[in-house]
Amino acid sequence: MYASVRDELRTTLDEIRAAGLHKPERVIGTPQSATVSVASGEVLNFCANNYLGLADHPEIISAAKEALDRWGYGMASVRFICGTQDVHKELEARLSAFLGQEDTILYSSCFDANGGVFETLLGPEDAVISDALNHASIIDGIRLSKARRHRYANRDLADLEKQLKETQDARRRLVVTDGVFSMDGYVAPLAEICDLADRYDAMVMVDDSHAVGFVGPGGRGTPELAGVMDRVDIITGTLGKALGGASGGYVAARAEIVALLRQRSRPYLFSNSLAPVIAAASLTVLDLLESAGDLRQRLRENTALFRARMTEAGFEILPGDHPIAPVMIGDAAEAARMAELLLERGVYVIGFSYPVVPMGQARIRVQLSAAHSTEDVERAVAAFIDARRALRD
Repeated sequence: MYASVRDELRTTLDEIRAAGLHKPERVIGTPQSATVSVASGEVLNFCANNYLGLADHPEIISAAKEALDRWGYGMASVRFICGTQDVHKELEARLSAFLGQEDTILYSSCFDANGGVFETLLGPEDAVISDALNHASIIDGIRLSKARRHRYANRDLADLEKQLKETQDARRRLVVTDGVFSMDGYVAPLAEICDLADRYDAMVMVDDSHAVGFVGPGGRGTPELAGVMDRVDIITGTLGKALGGASGGYVAARAEIVALLRQRSRPYLFSNSLAPVIAAASLTVLDLLESAGDLRQRLRENTALFRARMTEAGFEILPGDHPIAPVMIGDAAEAARMAELLLERGVYVIGFSYPVVPMGQARIRVQLSAAHSTEDVERAVAAFIDARRALRD
């Protein structure tokens, strides 16, 4: 049987390569940092989610080493059997306080967190209203539920209100949005979304993975930025981006929501507990965030510098002030070639194409970090200019 399946799979893989959509994986031989080592040598890293530069922070590494001695390597169990340690409960309490929510539940990833919410809270008599550009984990999580599914155009408040009006017969309604849309760097209009949710008696859920730690005055994410921390019912997020860059996710929400997730959420009930070393190191991350104003300021400065220099050089960058700075290319093969030319010039970035982004909207998603120096940013811009020249020759 597999012989025929193998031939079909090989044909599909050949088609992916021919269309310029193949996504190779480059191997890094050093810790995640502003500079990393790949097969071609040492390069500037402008494609990680390491927004605050904490992935190789010495205090976090030290906390992780101490945690291994105290808590061991892994739990070898799910939470409700024998997979809960003091460190898990402490991290949940700290995240709740940091995010201004009543309780928090940890997951092995934010993908799992989003996968465990909708099926638990919503049934056939309910409706979920989702932004069209929400992350794949939200889309997949919604598919697992039996709720009626509605979608509104990206950040389109008029369309959202239309969906709210059309679902007024539902028992429960949940509006869900990314806080920051990962392929564009656009920020959701949370204040206006909460206003509409209040008017039509709906709950609000935000995936704040690309904001927590560095967006908002205290780094508490888009709800803090929009002034609606007390109006968002559910916040999901990750420990794998700005918060140290390891792995793990969470749902921070109203107490009753978290309590039900502990009883019914399948990814929580049937997946091993978050490794204690990550939980313990994440507590140190939260300690550092209390005095990370300088890191957030440096990130803002690096972002503004890159966006300004690239615009001056004639590149098309989607507007905004988020450290996700998409350089629009259009053609998938050209974006992939551009990324290769940049790597040859010592700048590690990735070309994004379909199905990660819509067909014909290929781009290079540059991500700034507080770990980058001004010289790093200037060198990246110079490499873009030189790579574009080489691409046209």
